[in-house]
Amino acid sequence: MPAGTVQLERPGASVAADSDDGVVLDHYSRTVSAVAERLLPSVAALRVEDHLRRPFASGSAVVISSDGLAVTSAHVVQQATRGTASFLSGEEVAFEVVGTDRFSDLAVVRVAGNGYQPAELGDAAKLRVGQLVVAIGNPLGFEGSVSAGVVSALGRSLLASAGASSRLLGDVIQTDAALHPGNSGGALATSSARVVGINTALVGHWVGQGLGMAVPVNKTTRAVIGTLASGRRVRRAYLGIGGGSRVLPPPVALSSGYFRGVEVVSVVASSPAGVAGVRPRDVIVSIDAVPVRDVGELQTLLTEECIGRTIAVGVIRAGRLATLQATCVELPPA
Repeated sequence: MPAGTVQLERPGASVAADSDDGVVLDHYSRTVSAVAERLLPSVAALRVEDHLRRPFASGSAVVISSDGLAVTSAHVVQQATRGTASFLSGEEVAFEVVGTDRFSDLAVVRVAGNGYQPAELGDAAKLRVGQLVVAIGNPLGFEGSVSAGVVSALGRSLLASAGASSRLLGDVIQTDAALHPGNSGGALATSSARVVGINTALVGHWVGQGLGMAVPVNKTTRAVIGTLASGRRVRRAYLGIGGGSRVLPPPVALSSGYFRGVEVVSVVASSPAGVAGVRPRDVIVSIDAVPVRDVGELQTLLTEECIGRTIAVGVIRAGRLATLQATCVELPPA
């Protein structure tokens, strides 16, 4: 047997020597360590307080500006207005909630003081399945915890509830990096230490262990964060349909040029969709000529700019493409 190889159980198979494995492992370890070194000072542990200043929840937050603006999960701060943030350095300071948006499960808080090391935000739209990611947060109260894994899937949907309403979080990142309670609001970062997701713990117990989700940092969520940071409420347009994503039959796809859409299951009476003539079993394939492939994309397009404006809703009905005109109204706040 040549030096530098080991025999596997299957005859004829060989694998690189321990020395080669050591090089690969060392590169991996150095990458994860470098990300941790860069981001650990930018991730705070949050202890959320009620109106009597009693702690009732905990989580993590990612500092995004030197003057103390930080992003966390909306379900971490819930209805609270204040709490305490602690850093790996041992520093403990007060924070105040600037704004929350439960439909995106994002919130912005301001940590007292200045001179913080902000994390660099990336773009989740550039992620690829199998890409290395590092999760940093404070699971189960253990501050400054680091776990690593890969992007398991992209474009997942996750149901977020806000009062009596609910909304699908679209384009959610699925990762096998270990996440536990307390990781919510923490950073999911690439090997270059750019934060591409805010970890969430909205996954129910029925999913099991080893499955983590993160709200992506992308063009849409950056706008949400910017709106919250300015102290304004995030406004969204409302169409008034219930439905699910579906693939169109090949003949319909070839004739229409659309391959996926959102099949309408229900239409709210007197809603913009109802007034426009949208019917159950229609498949919405575009908004103002922009293709819609799933529920997440449909909701992403129904922005504040659509409120009070008439939009063109492309639908497949009985195998044919039709365009309906709907005047959107504002989605009631949670």
